Amino acid sequence: EDLRVDGRGCEDYRCVEVETDVVSNTSGSARVKLGHTDILVGVKAEMGTPKLEKPNEGYLEFFVDCSANATPEFEGRGGDELGTEIANTLYRIFSNKSSVDLKSLCISPREHCWVLYVDVLLLECGGNLFDAISIAVKAALFNTRIPRVRVLEDEEGSKDIELSDDPYDCIRLSVENVPCIVTLCKIGYRHVVDATLQEEACSLASVLVSVTSQGVVTCMRKVGKGSLDPESIFEMMETSKRVGKVLHTSLHSILHKEESLGPKRQKVGFLG
Repeated sequence: EDLRVDGRGCEDYRCVEVETDVVSNTSGSARVKLGHTDILVGVKAEMGTPKLEKPNEGYLEFFVDCSANATPEFEGRGGDELGTEIANTLYRIFSNKSSVDLKSLCISPREHCWVLYVDVLLLECGGNLFDAISIAVKAALFNTRIPRVRVLEDEEGSKDIELSDDPYDCIRLSVENVPCIVTLCKIGYRHVVDATLQEEACSLASVLVSVTSQGVVTCMRKVGKGSLDPESIFEMMETSKRVGKVLHTSLHSILHKEESLGPKRQKVGFLG
């Protein structure tokens, strides 16, 4: 009947809170709260050497830390497996050439490039982790500012790198094509987006779909022990495209609105 326990329809998200620039010693950061799920992402830009197979590109490295306070299951080494699974999913999404322009991170081919270390911290788990993480990563990349670099070459041919001192003289990443994950949980004959913990417990199988702002599916992954018939997978993909487009539009508008406030905006802050 398109009605869930908390009053939402099958394709409705809970209220999403997004705040950027929350951690001072990073190149970019964001905090996202989706229901009881709370995610903090920090991005640090450091200079490195391009990979041999991609000499004229920079790259991203993902690290996921599951706080022991997030859920009792993460005590000890309980969160390690989930952290690895999330990091691997993020690598798969960002291995798509069109998601981030990695060539813009190259300073000098084969010698120097920017490496973006993306640290994801799970503060609280209240269902639908992957969607919340993808929103937080996109917001943090939008907020990332990389210092502008000049490569100076002397008469002997040796290169010297000069970083700009001006905090406003920086390059920004285009996040237009960075996808967000839409997780669809199959419950009975229907499927729902943004499942709560209770709904996840009722679902035998889920599909993770990464969708761009244009509604293009870039990656898909099935989670759970249950089976899905091809027709329901097709329906889930169509739903993810519809929902993903709306999600991107809302996220873009809120990020640009927050940025337009400039220094005047009231910061809630990491521990606010």
